[in-house]
Amino acid sequence: MTSTVLVTGASGFLGRQLFNIFQRSGVLVVGQGLTRAAPPTILKANLEKAEDIKALLDDVKPQIVIHSAANRFPDLCEKDPEQARKVNVDATRALAEECQARGAFLIYISTDYVFSGKEGEAPYEADAETNPPNIYGELKRDGELAVLEATKDSGLGVVLRVPVLYGAAKQNSESAVNILLDAVEKAQDENAGVKMDDWAQRYPTNTEDVARVTRDIVIKYLQQKDQIQELPHILQFTSEDRMTKYEICEKLAEVMGWGLPGMIRNKQGNEPGGVQRPYDTHLSTKALVDLGIDVRTMDFVAWW
Repeated sequence: MTSTVLVTGASGFLGRQLFNIFQRSGVLVVGQGLTRAAPPTILKANLEKAEDIKALLDDVKPQIVIHSAANRFPDLCEKDPEQARKVNVDATRALAEECQARGAFLIYISTDYVFSGKEGEAPYEADAETNPPNIYGELKRDGELAVLEATKDSGLGVVLRVPVLYGAAKQNSESAVNILLDAVEKAQDENAGVKMDDWAQRYPTNTEDVARVTRDIVIKYLQQKDQIQELPHILQFTSEDRMTKYEICEKLAEVMGWGLPGMIRNKQGNEPGGVQRPYDTHLSTKALVDLGIDVRTMDFVAWW
């Protein structure tokens, strides 16, 4: 690739891996950040401001944009949905429209939470009907629609849905999986009484694998730019490692050589009044496989 790539949210959990893999691919990569900007590598821009988006694209002049910046915490989205909409929908729409105007290819990182996750429905194909169980899923679904609408005339927009992620983190709180290390440590006290969900099915996927697949999508689509309208515009990637949060904790404890004396299995599912989590949003990777893109993932236990 001889292109300039812009990665939004480049100082974030997934964004760092996206930045790194494109950099290793030999292209010019520029990141966008806000509170953790570090010019000239990661430029400061507030994506909630349309003028910042325009200025960023005018400055970087990317041919490829990977949009990973988001409010990705369901509880925070539920707490302040208006603010979350500014980030997950309004900023996404503005960015997609500016990319369309400049002829830049955009990949929007979305989530498995766009699906209801009701028992018996999974796995979900990329073209399955969305029915988000919570505000976070609704906003990411609306972000998808904004990208697809803005880029429909050119075909230069792709949605990539991924599940819960783990990987190299600056602090465990960056990931809903990594943070379980803290719960495992706390549960070494047999009186800790740490309740852990043992109901919802999860498919933890490594950020390095997501970054690799994103790069491969870019290569495939730009190689076939003349036929890009005919290519699928919603893609899905996931590990096949299926486990509950409790089972994740079991595996992490095993890696550490520990038990879980202070952890309690919680099989009751969603609590009334709380943020509703899906039971199983297993994503089908068929569309990626049909494109010839490698969907193998690293083994969860082996990585840790």
